[in-house]
Amino acid sequence: MAFLQINNCIEESIVDGPGLRFVIFTQGCPHNCPGCHNPQTHQRTGGTFVETEMLFARIMENPLLQGVTFSGGEPFLQPAALAGLAHKLHAKGLDVVTYTGYTLERLKALNDNGVKALLQETDLLIDGPFQFEKRDLTLPFRGSSNQRVIELRH
Repeated sequence: MAFLQINNCIEESIVDGPGLRFVIFTQGCPHNCPGCHNPQTHQRTGGTFVETEMLFARIMENPLLQGVTFSGGEPFLQPAALAGLAHKLHAKGLDVVTYTGYTLERLKALNDNGVKALLQETDLLIDGPFQFEKRDLTLPFRGSSNQRVIELRH
């Protein structure tokens, strides 16, 4: 049985990836980016622990969803549980978007099995820390121009 420490969920979003999405905001973030949109997710001691099975069941209640977005906080602090959930979502035809304050290159350099698994289960990765001086509200799915949208699964 896998658990996630989450801050919040949004059951229907059109701004956190393509199509209609269920968004899971994980709790805990080491980046503390100035101007972060979700500063309430930074503390590692906050949030709520939930079973991934419960989240999966809740997601599957909405047949209109295109996919699920893992945001935060920092999803790569809980990669194994998210990878397991993503695997089940893919089996049901949903796609997965993962936001991270790390760069893809940094994640690959970690040589961590959980991180590798989550990267393998991510269709679209939005990477890099939010940088207030590069803030651009016209960019789809990201807050600053340094952040990249990377297609990982085709």
